[in-house]
Amino acid sequence: HHREEEQKEERQQSLQMTSTTRKKKFKSSEEEETFSLSELSIAAALALTSEIPQDYKTKREAAILELEQRGQKRVRFGNDMEKLEKEVIRNCRLLRVRADRKALRRKAVEKARVEKEYIELRSGRPPMFWIPLRVHAVWERMEVKLTCTVLASPPPQVTWYKNGVRIDPRLAPAGKYKIKNKYGMLTLHISRCSMEDSAEYSVEVKNQYGEAYSFATVLVRKYYGKESGFDSEIYRRSLMAREADFAFPLKPLFSREKEPFTLSCYFSSDLLEHQRDITWFRDGELLQNSECRELKYQDQEASLTVSCAYKEDEGFYTIRVPSLDGYKEQTTYVFVRDAAAETAGAPGSPLNVKCHDVNKDCLTLSWVAPSDNGGSPILGYYIERCVAGSEDWVPCNDKPVKTCRYPVLGLAEGQTYQFRVKAVNKEGISHPSKASDPVTTYDPSKDKRVTVIPYDEGRTIEIFKDDLEGHIKIPLPPTNVHASEVREDYVALAWDEPDPRGREPLNYYVEKSIVGSNAWQMVNLDMPVNSPRFALFDLVKGKSYCFRVRSVNKYGISEPSLPSEPVTAGTKLATLPPPSQVLAFRDTKTSVVLQWDKLKDGLEPLGYYIYCRETGTEEWQTVNNKPVTCNEFTVPGLQPGKEYVFCVKSVSEAGLSESSPETDPIVVRPAIACPSAPHGFALLNCGKADMTISWKPPKRKGGTKILGYFLDQHDTSELDWHEVNIRPIPQRVYTVRNLEEGHLYEFRACAMNMAGVGEVSEPSDLFKCEEWTMPEPGPPYDVKCTEVRDSSLQLHWEAPLYTGAGPVTGYYVDMCEEGSEEWKQINKQSIATTHMKVSDLETGKCYIFRVRALNKAGIGPPSLPSDPVVAKTKPGTNEIELGVDEEGFIYMAFEAPEKNDSSEFIWSKDYEGPPDADRVQTEEKGNK
Repeated sequence: HHREEEQKEERQQSLQMTSTTRKKKFKSSEEEETFSLSELSIAAALALTSEIPQDYKTKREAAILELEQRGQKRVRFGNDMEKLEKEVIRNCRLLRVRADRKALRRKAVEKARVEKEYIELRSGRPPMFWIPLRVHAVWERMEVKLTCTVLASPPPQVTWYKNGVRIDPRLAPAGKYKIKNKYGMLTLHISRCSMEDSAEYSVEVKNQYGEAYSFATVLVRKYYGKESGFDSEIYRRSLMAREADFAFPLKPLFSREKEPFTLSCYFSSDLLEHQRDITWFRDGELLQNSECRELKYQDQEASLTVSCAYKEDEGFYTIRVPSLDGYKEQTTYVFVRDAAAETAGAPGSPLNVKCHDVNKDCLTLSWVAPSDNGGSPILGYYIERCVAGSEDWVPCNDKPVKTCRYPVLGLAEGQTYQFRVKAVNKEGISHPSKASDPVTTYDPSKDKRVTVIPYDEGRTIEIFKDDLEGHIKIPLPPTNVHASEVREDYVALAWDEPDPRGREPLNYYVEKSIVGSNAWQMVNLDMPVNSPRFALFDLVKGKSYCFRVRSVNKYGISEPSLPSEPVTAGTKLATLPPPSQVLAFRDTKTSVVLQWDKLKDGLEPLGYYIYCRETGTEEWQTVNNKPVTCNEFTVPGLQPGKEYVFCVKSVSEAGLSESSPETDPIVVRPAIACPSAPHGFALLNCGKADMTISWKPPKRKGGTKILGYFLDQHDTSELDWHEVNIRPIPQRVYTVRNLEEGHLYEFRACAMNMAGVGEVSEPSDLFKCEEWTMPEPGPPYDVKCTEVRDSSLQLHWEAPLYTGAGPVTGYYVDMCEEGSEEWKQINKQSIATTHMKVSDLETGKCYIFRVRALNKAGIGPPSLPSDPVVAKTKPGTNEIELGVDEEGFIYMAFEAPEKNDSSEFIWSKDYEGPPDADRVQTEEKGNK
């Protein structure tokens, strides 16, 4: 501080001295300027009074002007010096601040480094095997993976050994060993084990704090034949060969409400002992034998019989049969149609009646709206109850409830009930739904008020909270009064019991008040509530209410609880929107597959109902009577060749949504299939780090055009295959980049059409990544035959991609008969086009063709052979009809014998492209 003060004083003194000096300089300059101006006035007077030469006046004026400019420069120099000194002082201060900050930063970084080293020293630990290596026994040519888990800090150095000799994957055959270290999990992968791989393997891990070892033995077994005795693998394979399989696929089953149905599955032979544990599932839920359901297996037939079908029995049924490889299964859908209505136009019956929030004297009932409303909107639902075991059904509501949820009050504690629901529209009332599962009313808070203390090997002591609250006489008011549900028909209230509650049982009285008034009205004076739940009906719609509750026991009544938040009665529950983007796809000759988008914005429907209509009619048919939760469904039982449209509705507690937009009309026909695998891989060009590959299209395209291909590559020095492209490749030629020079690669591909992705091809031959420098051209590709007739055909191919030392000048075509390896050159002179008509073939013989390219350096390698082709005119083959019409125009007509939805007519001239559009006019009608 003293040093800084001294420096500050010195700077102030220097500033003062500088200022004084500058003032003196400015004063002298002013005096000089004044003297110069006086001289000017004298000279001017002399010039007026006496005769002075003209050149003297000019020189005098120039001298005076020069003196004025010097004075101005001196003034500017003094101002600039002062500004410079202030700037120097300010920069010094900034530099000092920056230096201080850098020093602080260095200290902070140094302190953080020391802290980090300290933490690392504290957390450092020697390696320890959390999961050690284990022994493996494998058959010859199988793979084995040795795995262990190690804990260490810092991460250790890992070394693998075989019989004490370090394993170096670079010195072993390509792909033999693969070593990984991922988050402390150490893995040694040994591929295609041989007898030489039987050894003791160990792994060493070490860091600066210590080291650890783990050992394991790998035993590779060799099969020597039947002389060696029993072979479990041979026995297992023979057992798998004798396993029964499904004889036929399961077909959809159509049943009707209140009627029995049987779903049967047949097997190719008797089930073996380990296959007898057959299981059935409905919508993923395991089914068991019961009074209304029987599961049976007899005489190569497994069956599931339901004695009385309800809509709840509809769904996806799956049969699962154990096998040595896991299990085999088949799935189908069982439809349960509505029973015939007692009144024409009445709706279908509701389904899935369930009980929720069960209390001592009330519960909440829910159900699902029917798919068929009978042709007019559903006005509401009637609920009935009975004591379990009796058939005395008692109505629970006088007016129809509009939503699929209803609170049932006035039940007896400890009694078991069942419930059922009926739908009503303007035409009548539906059949009752299936009765709910029996439910017993009880006090759900009873278990919370009992504390169980275990002691003395299984004995317990029960302490009841009621015994500890005997001092409570007049009860406390309830808390947390709120509306748990607000519907168009009712408002459901819930609250918490007072705490402490007291020993005596409690009842509750509910009071209501219109918002804005202080008048409270008791709503259940004649019927005290035993549970902390209550529902109010017949509230004025659109008005807002507040509610409060009083507790009462035999000693008296409590003060009222705090009022609830305002609740507006009569709020109508809106239905969900319908699904969008409903699409229909062909499946079989009697079924169609539907797909649609799920609802957005987090909306979760109970499911979806599907409807269909034959084009030309107005009546919609219900497809499913139980909502499906998926967004894809196969609609069976359609008429072959008929045209249908479909729509979908969302199902919620509020009922059914509006219909979705109709699908485009679709004719029921068999679906297109996935294509078969591509084949015929060829290397067309090769650089230092890239290869251009081509392949032939699938032999079976699945009834529609190929949309693209997916290509995989495999480096022989690695174990795994890798995807080359994520998006489909439209063409059958592709350049694979970022390869390793000198490595061997193989490729495989699969095709995609509208039906999906087809089979994966067999791997190609091994291609070495080595840059081509040969002067001859590369091989042509995509050799194919068209216009096959009894004695001729048209051959097409593509020019080579690698042209060598010069452009391609021609082609030679070779031919051989299938089964023969003797190739015969067809054309003596090279041809310049990439197509050629081959004549003089023998009818019925099978031929193969290949093409070689020519340039100035010579003839290049041949293309891949074409697919075998039989020289025979296909039955039904049509030729192009050629003629001249009445107006003198040349016309050509062609009728396609087979045409599907993806077929198209493509005209070309000289096999080189379409004719001039200005000179021709094309027209299509059906298959002509």
